[in-house]
Amino acid sequence: MKNDGLIPDQNKAPLPVRKPSWLKMKRQGGEDYNDVKRLLRSSSLNTVCESANCPNMGECFNSRTATFMLMGEICTRHCTFCNIPGGKVASIDADEPRRVAEAVRELALKFAVVTSVNRDDLPDGGAAHFASTIRQIRELNPGCGVEVLIPDFEGDLQALESVLTAAPEVLNHNLETVPRLYAAMRPQADYKRSLQILRHSRQWADADRADIRVKTGIMVGVGETREEVVDLMKDAADCGIQIMTIGQYLRPSRRHHPVRRYVEPAEFDDLAAAGRELGIDWVESGPMVRSSYHAREQSESLGGGSQSPPQRTAAG
Repeated sequence: MKNDGLIPDQNKAPLPVRKPSWLKMKRQGGEDYNDVKRLLRSSSLNTVCESANCPNMGECFNSRTATFMLMGEICTRHCTFCNIPGGKVASIDADEPRRVAEAVRELALKFAVVTSVNRDDLPDGGAAHFASTIRQIRELNPGCGVEVLIPDFEGDLQALESVLTAAPEVLNHNLETVPRLYAAMRPQADYKRSLQILRHSRQWADADRADIRVKTGIMVGVGETREEVVDLMKDAADCGIQIMTIGQYLRPSRRHHPVRRYVEPAEFDDLAAAGRELGIDWVESGPMVRSSYHAREQSESLGGGSQSPPQRTAAG
């Protein structure tokens, strides 16, 4: 029998045996990498880079960059693609925004990216904590741009507006995958609710004349079709997003959703072209792309964020 590089999973669907050559991760370690690790530990800060086991962590830490993760290391949701554990969450640390702002200063960042676990246990989902972090980064780091990657706040638009009022350069909320796969991958999320978050963000920014870019991201290789991805991009474009990221899903462990396919680099180029044809200003599409990859470059290209020459960016 011909070896086609596929093995069956428990549902008899073919799964790829090994990663292709274009998914080689960069080596971790080195002086800057270890320095960033020490700073994060001494500041009692979390990063999604570490919690989600991002394949770009070595590259980013060696560039003295990180995507800060607020409100602990435990999530109130149980998405099957994510390496961040669910369980009993800790109380909110009111001093965390200040420590993030100080870490941004220590790393000399010109653009900072901040995300969080889901905190459905909080009345506002943690929106006020995001807003405080944005303001404290700005106060301690004048001229530093900020991107926030937010949860859906369970559809609470008032909570969303409290983040928008703090005026991040980029408001990012990931759709993650096509609607057909939500039940399998995002059982506590809702596709239409996530679209509403994006649409309301664009409408709010336009009405307030705020210079806020709206962004989303997805993973591919989880069982979607090209037609489904294009339909999702149409929905996102209709909501007014300006930036989109598309990357290859990598399974954190055998307990997580399986990789159905390793997408060829040329297919990522094709999806980027399709997104631009739909009117999305910037589509960052590639096997190793993650939600905050080239975040500063995206923002500055579209006229937002710090305008000083590219130096250090917070990318995950």
